[in-house]
Amino acid sequence: MASMRAVQVSEAGGPLEMVEREVPVPGRGEALVRVQACGVCHSDSFAKEGGYPGVSYPLVPGHEIAGVIDALGAEVHGWEVGQRVGVGWFGGNCGHCHACRRGDLISCQNMGIPGITFDGGYADYVLVKASAMALMPDELAAEEAAPLLCAGITTYNALRQSGARAGDLVAILGVGGLGHLGVQFAAKLGFDTVAIARGGEKEELSRRLGARHYIDSTAQDPAAELTRLGGARVILATVTNAAAMTAVLGGLGLRGRLVVVGASMEPMQFPPAMLIGGNKSIVGHASGSSGDSEDTLAFSVLADVRPMIETLPLERAAEAYERMMSGEARFRMVLSTGA
Repeated sequence: MASMRAVQVSEAGGPLEMVEREVPVPGRGEALVRVQACGVCHSDSFAKEGGYPGVSYPLVPGHEIAGVIDALGAEVHGWEVGQRVGVGWFGGNCGHCHACRRGDLISCQNMGIPGITFDGGYADYVLVKASAMALMPDELAAEEAAPLLCAGITTYNALRQSGARAGDLVAILGVGGLGHLGVQFAAKLGFDTVAIARGGEKEELSRRLGARHYIDSTAQDPAAELTRLGGARVILATVTNAAAMTAVLGGLGLRGRLVVVGASMEPMQFPPAMLIGGNKSIVGHASGSSGDSEDTLAFSVLADVRPMIETLPLERAAEAYERMMSGEARFRMVLSTGA
């Protein structure tokens, strides 16, 4: 059997270790993808530290996968060996559960997650359901495409489904791994884009990425500033800080929506009555299906949206993970297999 490199975690809290494994063989409805690049996401901590339902060890992390179809299992239609593809958080849908029968594929009750509930992309090859794959445009390098398959789809899909229209005031809370993409997508979608971050050091970058307004939340009241600008139709919360989300709520305009994509486990504390006047709302948004990933990649090419990345080889996965977790990386770490 052919062998491959893989970086695995043997137990919750254990180190990332390079091992040699057999290259898996695709079964019915599956595809073997030769990984060229894999983004390092904060959610990889579920694999590294445990705590997510369905995690078992040893486990290969990674759910921002860009590569090439190497082999196809039986009954896979519409795909060919050699096609460039991406795989994100969406690990493929079952097609028969309550959510699938209603077309809500990202809510599939039997959906696996690469790198969390089955082996992911910190490896030379990854085995996935064919329904998990998104076609990757030739104009995108694999290293550029990888972060778009999680951070990209999360922000782009949330914005395009938010109800905001071109010209509406839309704020991006946080200018980090997700937020720097959110600012670009918001501007390219035609929104009057506001970037909100702590301190003034990200103002120049935010404006270069397309923001027309910048709010330093340490020096200004972000809710008051948004109100002064007319009130936000949408605030996309990319931070994992419940207090920061609460602080912007007062800046929502009529029928404004706070769309939460930053997975904070802290409670938000605010008077529920403040949502009633103006019919305001707080909603969560999950990433999206493989079709949504395909749309994200295509729009990124069309509108010239790119992630800001640092690339390291696969064998330095532990270093890349630590740079991401410590906040040293600006803004996304990507592992390259050299394939």
